[in-house]
Amino acid sequence: MSPDVEPHKETLEFLPAGEFWSDALNEDLKKLTEEKQTLWGEFIETASKNNGARPTNKWVKAAQQQVESIGVDNVAKSLIRWFLLVPKGRSLPTRYAHEFNLMIEMNAHVLKGFLWSVPFLPDSSELQRAISTVALSAYKKVPNIGPRAIKVGNAAVYALSTIGNQEAVGQLAMLKVRIKFGTALKEIEKAFNAAAEALGLPRDQIEELAVPAYGLEEVGKRVEMIGDYRAEIDVTGSDASLSWFDSVGKRLKSVPSKIKTEFKEDLKELQQSVKDIQSMLPAQRDRIDGLFLSQRTWPIAEWKSKYLEHPLVGTIARRLIWTVDGEPAFFIDGEPTDKTGKLISHGKLAEVSLWHPVGRSVDEILAWRNRLEQLSITQPFKQAHREIYLLTGAERRTNTYSNRFAAHVLRQHQFNALCGARGWKNKLRLMVNAEYPPAYRELPQWNLRAEFWIEGIGDDFGVDTNDAGVYLRLSSDQVRFYNIEAASNSAHAGGGGYSTAHPYGETETRQEDPLTLDQIPPLVFSEIMRDVDLFVGVSSIGNDPNWQDGAQEGRYREYWNRVSFGDLSNTATTRKSVLERLVPRLKIADRCTFSDRFLVVRGDRRTYKIHLGSGNILMEPNDQYLCIVPNSAERSKSSGLYLPFEGDGTLSIIISKAFLLADDKNIQDATINSQIGR
Repeated sequence: MSPDVEPHKETLEFLPAGEFWSDALNEDLKKLTEEKQTLWGEFIETASKNNGARPTNKWVKAAQQQVESIGVDNVAKSLIRWFLLVPKGRSLPTRYAHEFNLMIEMNAHVLKGFLWSVPFLPDSSELQRAISTVALSAYKKVPNIGPRAIKVGNAAVYALSTIGNQEAVGQLAMLKVRIKFGTALKEIEKAFNAAAEALGLPRDQIEELAVPAYGLEEVGKRVEMIGDYRAEIDVTGSDASLSWFDSVGKRLKSVPSKIKTEFKEDLKELQQSVKDIQSMLPAQRDRIDGLFLSQRTWPIAEWKSKYLEHPLVGTIARRLIWTVDGEPAFFIDGEPTDKTGKLISHGKLAEVSLWHPVGRSVDEILAWRNRLEQLSITQPFKQAHREIYLLTGAERRTNTYSNRFAAHVLRQHQFNALCGARGWKNKLRLMVNAEYPPAYRELPQWNLRAEFWIEGIGDDFGVDTNDAGVYLRLSSDQVRFYNIEAASNSAHAGGGGYSTAHPYGETETRQEDPLTLDQIPPLVFSEIMRDVDLFVGVSSIGNDPNWQDGAQEGRYREYWNRVSFGDLSNTATTRKSVLERLVPRLKIADRCTFSDRFLVVRGDRRTYKIHLGSGNILMEPNDQYLCIVPNSAERSKSSGLYLPFEGDGTLSIIISKAFLLADDKNIQDATINSQIGR
């Protein structure tokens, strides 16, 4: 045993103290016999020797023998316990705040080796969840530092890939959505490919087959009798809940005490299922949202099995519009119906695909919106209300690029996170002498690559950057399309124009010829521009109601005013159409009217104009700015209302602000009152 892992005679520290998981390891092993301590010490020493990206044959042989000597069940039980403690971070005070989330180097090495040993252990759902917990924790970003421990995260993904069953792939699918770090996503993609090979299935089918049912016996429902009580898990929208009922069917407000004392394991399993469902639902929602560009079709029997009738995925699929042999359909009681509710006849070999509004008539789109509203269906994402982006006259004139979203000031870190969420590749720009590619998304099904040109803003280190030299803000420029194999463009971090890298490393003062915009299929153009609209709409400083930089120094003030209260984007136009139908049903309807860009709310003290794009507010009569940063309590005011789709946070914020301002005489917040009273 090497000196740095040998337990001290008095403290018996097998690993450096200071992290909750390593402290637990030291305490657990201290209770064992001397013989068992020796075996664990040898295993820990082997686990710490893992310099490569993958274990060598020699390492595997040594580690497997040590695991078997300790006992595979004992090792599995211990690793699950320790893995679940990894997210708790440091157990002892640290000199700097960020160190609380950083792993002690020696401990990270051993943790990586433990994860490499997973193939030697009995597979279980509990182990898989624990591995996912480590992955999420290891990839979690520490401010100004980056991910906690990239190598540990990669080892966790590798561990899941070695399990090779559908449940493990389900955990990978969850990680794929929740983790936005580029290197991590590459590792997850490798793991998916390995799973596809192991299971002998096409790559595009793996994620469909990998979704666990979590004990749900029918779509969105699980019922368990435990003792004299009935437990029910219900999946509603994008959430899951656990409810308890007594022997006569009365709903209980909390978990019965008898269940807590006599059925601890059953309770733990149910509660874990709810957590797993809550993690998996957004992963599956985003996966299905991504099907628009994949143009997938399924034989109807296969589709029903994987989507409509799947206990978990069915909660999403049953709220979407599909096509059956090209005819738009909404499924009710397992059968396709048209926009009037009439059954659609189809054969056993009918093909199903996801419906998209591009190319559909306005009348058809409006009819589907009305139909879903009649059924009180809240779609998991925008489909019937999905924004459509068509070529403008200006884009036809520029021909090879779009300036529709140029000249915006974006918060870089938020922009980067959004890129990851929507499948775009992007690198954080630092204030260094270096070249960076644009943000881009590859579309192999279409042999296309979309690029969104951006560059860092400013030249004052520490003011325009964080302490690590990362630009705080970006300037947006053109959107372009290329064949996927075309040479990539790049630009200096601080700007200066994009050019194409020469294959031998030299930089030419030229650009790869982009495709003309009229060559891009309308569906592809619309979806890419929708992504870029999202990036700008969410990460622009113009949507920050508390933009202190502009308020104090005047920097970007003109831009902030233009975006905060200017023309509506496609997303904001959709939001307006939804609000125009929704507001008349609210109890504050008599206090609300609409102008071209605003929801106008009449309070008792002032009249307020809420911008339908940014959600920011002007007060009449002098258009004085009113800063309100909504909290979760305020947002909940819209939670009981019917909304046609999920995922538009600004829509909920506008509604909550409208309720607040319509009753402005009862506002308790001193900061808001001081602004209104000026």
